[in-house]
Amino acid sequence: MTVRLYDSRAQALRDFVPLVPGNVSMYVCGPTVQSGPHIGHLRGALAFDLLRRWLAHRFGQVTLVRNVTDIDDKVLEKATPEEPWWALAYRIEQEFTAAYAAIGILPPTYEPRATASVPQMQELIARLIERGHAYAAEGDVYFDVRSWAEYGTLTRQSLDAMEPATDTDPRGKRDPRDFALWKGAKEGEPSSAIWDSPWGRGRPGWHIECSAMSRRYLGAEFDIHGGGLDLRFPHHENELAQSTAAGDAFARFWMHNGLVTVEGQKMSKSLGNFTLAADLLAARPAPVVRYALAAAHYRSSLDVSEGGLDEAAAALGRITGFLSRARRVLGEPDDADIPEAFAAAMDDDLGVPQALAVLHETVRAGNTALDAGDDDALRAAHADVIAMVRVLGLDEVGGTQETGTATESALSALVEELISQRAEARASKDWATADRIRDLFATAGVALEDNADGTVWRING
Repeated sequence: MTVRLYDSRAQALRDFVPLVPGNVSMYVCGPTVQSGPHIGHLRGALAFDLLRRWLAHRFGQVTLVRNVTDIDDKVLEKATPEEPWWALAYRIEQEFTAAYAAIGILPPTYEPRATASVPQMQELIARLIERGHAYAAEGDVYFDVRSWAEYGTLTRQSLDAMEPATDTDPRGKRDPRDFALWKGAKEGEPSSAIWDSPWGRGRPGWHIECSAMSRRYLGAEFDIHGGGLDLRFPHHENELAQSTAAGDAFARFWMHNGLVTVEGQKMSKSLGNFTLAADLLAARPAPVVRYALAAAHYRSSLDVSEGGLDEAAAALGRITGFLSRARRVLGEPDDADIPEAFAAAMDDDLGVPQALAVLHETVRAGNTALDAGDDDALRAAHADVIAMVRVLGLDEVGGTQETGTATESALSALVEELISQRAEARASKDWATADRIRDLFATAGVALEDNADGTVWRING
């Protein structure tokens, strides 16, 4: 067994072995809770949920930290007298939690809010000043990018080619690219968003938050730092610089998920295609959303379209149809190991598309065995499909569970019996009976899909 992951810093696949045997440590940048989650947030969180599940399968345990940025310029800007910044942040945090849970994303081991780690941020800032990599100026504290020769190594940029940092007022900066570690209090900001510090009253900069929280919960060195591709610069570049300049080894692997487009276009409010997670989940069943967002490789760009969601629904229907048919014949599944081909795909930089291909090949083999009355082959396929569905987290969203309620079992039995009668009618060329059964399904809101693997069904809506 060799797990290989793409390290964004090395820009290469590397063999992965956890720093602590049996316990993988991961830090994933969570949301800035200024507004509700969109489909890009879901895709990013899901990518690392899949990684977490697979690494737990391979190594035994994963300690996952995903932060909540609850103090930030944008959070303060969107606050109102009726809803203070901290109330806004909490409300939006709950929206993220609900959206993640809806598609089966496991809660992190720890989910710290930035406001709970301000003392640790101040300690880190003081260490950077002491080591000559930060300086105080007019109530602010800045990281001195020219003091750290390795600045730019994550994104492979030369310092002089970088744009100026725009995360704070440039007052007192030695270089326009220096970024804020501490922001002095400004007139009009609420007193609840201001902390005392050795450099004056104020609040932390965005980048220092993640460095302090990852160190607090995972230590000075940990296995994986993850986040969206859009965070590589400046956020992750700045995290890497300030943590290593302070003397921490920091992340051994950097992993970034690709971005999301909608119908081939970048999401934009001006284009009218900015899709909120709540809207997508209202339009499509949660299992379909999870499948659709997981189906592309995590590093690739993912286009969300009606056609793609339809394909995800059909693919999920083939899996659920097989599980339903197999359950009627076999009852509870046997325990099974993950098929080797599936494991090989997942070990190769989380190759979910290739792993899904193995899953569907097994579904086809199971349907063939079922049609042939080969219970031994059916039992093996059924157990393998269950094992793969579980490690992909599809069994926790609804629609692919191997067990169901009495009502679900009764419905499944009736539908499968009618599908069997329709197949017999078609085989004997009794088209009137076959059409009558199909019309009955349509009236009841049950969609049928005939394919090489047989007939699968799903409830419309």
